[in-house]
Amino acid sequence: MPLPRTRETGLRQRLAELRGPEVPAKALDARALAALAANPGCRRRAILDGAGVNKAALADALGSPSAFGQSQFALTRGNAFEARVKADGGAELLRLVHEKLDRRAEPPSDAEVPELTAIGPEGRTARTVLALRDATATGGWTLLDHPMLALDVAGSPAFLEPDAVVVHPDGSWTVVEIKSFPMLDGSADPAKVGAAARQAAVYVLALEEVAARLGAEPKERAQDSAPPPRVRHHVLLVCPKDFSNLATASAVDVRKQRAVTARQLARLTRVQDIADALPEGVCFSPDLPAGELTAAVEAVPATYAPECLSACELAFHCRDRSRTDGAVTSLGRSVRAELGGLTTVEDVLAAARGETGDPDDPAVAALRRAAELRAEALGRGVAACR
Repeated sequence: MPLPRTRETGLRQRLAELRGPEVPAKALDARALAALAANPGCRRRAILDGAGVNKAALADALGSPSAFGQSQFALTRGNAFEARVKADGGAELLRLVHEKLDRRAEPPSDAEVPELTAIGPEGRTARTVLALRDATATGGWTLLDHPMLALDVAGSPAFLEPDAVVVHPDGSWTVVEIKSFPMLDGSADPAKVGAAARQAAVYVLALEEVAARLGAEPKERAQDSAPPPRVRHHVLLVCPKDFSNLATASAVDVRKQRAVTARQLARLTRVQDIADALPEGVCFSPDLPAGELTAAVEAVPATYAPECLSACELAFHCRDRSRTDGAVTSLGRSVRAELGGLTTVEDVLAAARGETGDPDDPAVAALRRAAELRAEALGRGVAACR
């Protein structure tokens, strides 16, 4: 007699069905999670990421390939720089952590670098938790190279892999982000630093869950004086110095990004609820015929905005659909917010011409005034030409 299917097992099977038979799941990394949190109203991205769908392959199959992502050259350069920073047991990386974040502590001359290999993401996550617990209780400097963290996202676990986590002698934890873009004269591109901060904030949230779990564990001895785990909200951003391959670093305060990301993730509709609302037989496998695949994607509502072009592989497809439907969101979130209940370009133009809309509505009144000013300006321009 088969065992009853639990809710968690049922969700996993349902997500596997949505992904397609024999299609491996694509891991949800911190970069994608930060982008998802920036647009929590998009159910399409939530279910695709939750199911582990390869959105780049999906976009190609839909006929709207995306140029989103890093080039192979950038990846190779970034990997080489990271290897250089972590050479010799992470001596240079730990020196930067000590210099930028913890000058009062003893220099990290003899740091521990525990082995974190295990079978599968669940095994690596458990091994990381054990290493963090041991390092916190022992004291001294510890470098965790590519640990694995788990974070619940809309009812589905996401496994995250920061570049490094450093445990300080006082038992506190610091997230380290290693990027290949340069710091010129001590500063880097603000847009890239902001993206790195949002990504690091995701790791901070995941570490805070581990710290809360370890802090709630019963102590083996009443006199156990190990300090409670504490996640620092200043992360270390490590980049090449000027135009060289030498490493430099800056402490980045991610408290604002952490708060925003936590609030946005809490707003995400649960993946289970989105999956239950889909028709039977919906599948996002790139091997399906284009028409069937398009119908499957359109069965999930999307919330497109121009910002999606730099954060989502399906942005070009969603933009085309948004323009076809005449949705004002294709003009930007700020424009959408100013227009109130007017959701399509056709509604906006009709309101501006005085054909529809409540004259007491501030958005409608502003549109009609703008239309009058435009007509007046065009009339003067024609008169001047004559």
